Amino acid sequence: MGNIIFKRKLYSRLLEWKNRRQGGTAILVEGARRVGKSTVVEHFAKNEYESYILIDFNRASKDIRELFDDLTNLDDFFMRLQQHYHTILKPRQSLIIFDEVQKCPMARQAIKYLVADGRYDYIETGSLISIKKNTNNITIPSEEERVDMYPMDYEEFRWALGDDVTVTLLRQFYEGKKPLGAAHRKALRDLRLYMLVGGMPQAVLSYLENNNLSLVDQVKRDILSLYIDDFQKIDPTGNVERLFLNIPAQLSSNISRYQPYPVIGDKSGKRMAELLQALSESKTTLFCHHCTDPMVGMSLYKDLSRYKIYLADTGLFVTSCFWDKEYTENIIYNKLLSDKLEANLGYVYENLVAQMLASSGNKLFYYTFPKDEKHNYEIDFLLSRGNKIVPIEVKSSGYRTHKSLDVFCEKYSPRIGDRILIYTKDYQQDGQTQCIPFYMTPLLE
Repeated sequence: MGNIIFKRKLYSRLLEWKNRRQGGTAILVEGARRVGKSTVVEHFAKNEYESYILIDFNRASKDIRELFDDLTNLDDFFMRLQQHYHTILKPRQSLIIFDEVQKCPMARQAIKYLVADGRYDYIETGSLISIKKNTNNITIPSEEERVDMYPMDYEEFRWALGDDVTVTLLRQFYEGKKPLGAAHRKALRDLRLYMLVGGMPQAVLSYLENNNLSLVDQVKRDILSLYIDDFQKIDPTGNVERLFLNIPAQLSSNISRYQPYPVIGDKSGKRMAELLQALSESKTTLFCHHCTDPMVGMSLYKDLSRYKIYLADTGLFVTSCFWDKEYTENIIYNKLLSDKLEANLGYVYENLVAQMLASSGNKLFYYTFPKDEKHNYEIDFLLSRGNKIVPIEVKSSGYRTHKSLDVFCEKYSPRIGDRILIYTKDYQQDGQTQCIPFYMTPLLE
C-alpha cells in the first residue's frame, strides 16, 4: 500500500489551469511540507503530459542551480536539462516542475522568461515563498498563478477510506435542511476519526496500513518534529518554534486573541511581524484576524494586531496538545473516540472548523464586541456571501444556546445572511438560526 496515490482536489484545479492557460502562465502550489504537493503534481505530470522533468531544489546539484543564472540561450538551457535528467521534452506536450522552488529564487525569477518562451508548461511547489531571504534581489514573476494546498479535507479523507458517497449524501441533507436521524451518530463518529488521524497523507496511510492510532500518532510527531527543525533553520533563536508550540495553550485559555509577547518576550514591531510572517508563510498554521467592522469586504477591516492562530491540520493539533506526553498518556484520543470530549477541550473542535473553512477557500475572520465592562460577546467566524455576512458560533457540545449570535444579528441585522451554529447534535432550525453538525461545516460554500 506504500505506493498509493490519494485522490486530491488539487488535481482538478491543475487540469483546469492547463486547459485554460495553455502555457500562458505557470502555477505555484503553496502548502506546508508533507501535505502531498510533490506527489499530486508529479502524478498530474505523468497522466497529463507526454514527458516531464522534476527539479527538486532540495537536492539539485550546483550545476543545475547555476543554469538559472543565465537564460540568454534557452536552447542551451533546455538541452542541458534534458541531458541531465535523461528526458526528451516536447514543445507544448511537456511539463517542467520546480519542486521546493523557494530554495532556488533564481529559478522562480526565470519563470517570466520561460513562460514567454512558450515551449513547455511549468508548475512550482513550495512553502515560505514570500520570506525575505527567498525573494531578495529577484523579480517576482507576474506570469504566475497561485493556489494553496491544504492537508486532506474531510471529503478527501473519506475518499482515502474508500468512501465516495458520504459527503455527497451529507450535501443533499444539508441543502434539503433535513436531519440525518439515525445516521447522525455514525456520521459524527466518522468525523471524530478524521479529527484524530488528520489530513496529512503519511498519517492517513499509516492508519490504512495499521489501523493503529498509536502508530498514527508517531507519524504525526515525526511531521511536527520536521516542522520544528524547519523553524529552527528559519529562526535559530527558537522564537518561531515557541510561537508554534504555544498555539494549543493559547486556544485552550479561551482568550480573544493570540498573545505573542508572553511567549517570546518583548520584540520590536518589525521583528514580531517578521516572526509571524515566517509562521504564516510556513503554511503549517491558519491565521484568523479580528474584523473591526463586520461587513462584506472584511479584508479591508482586518486588524493586524488581533488574531487567533490555528494549526492547518487538526490531526497534528491533537498531537501537539500533548507534545510533552507519550501516546499512552494522551487522554484526548480516548475521549474523542468515545464522544466524551470535555468542555475545556472544545478548542479542538474550533480548530477543526477553522481548518474546514480554510480548506473550502474562506479567509478566516472573527469578531468580538462588549457584553459588559468585563466580558465580550464573540462570533467565532465570519464568512462573506454575496452582499451579506454569515456569522458562525461554534459549540463543542449539543447545547443550542447562541446568545452571542443572537445579539450580533440584532446589532447588524441589515448585513446578515444565514446565521449558523455548529455543534455536535443533528441538523435543526432554531428560529432563524441553522444548527448544523460539525460534519456539515465543509458544505458552507
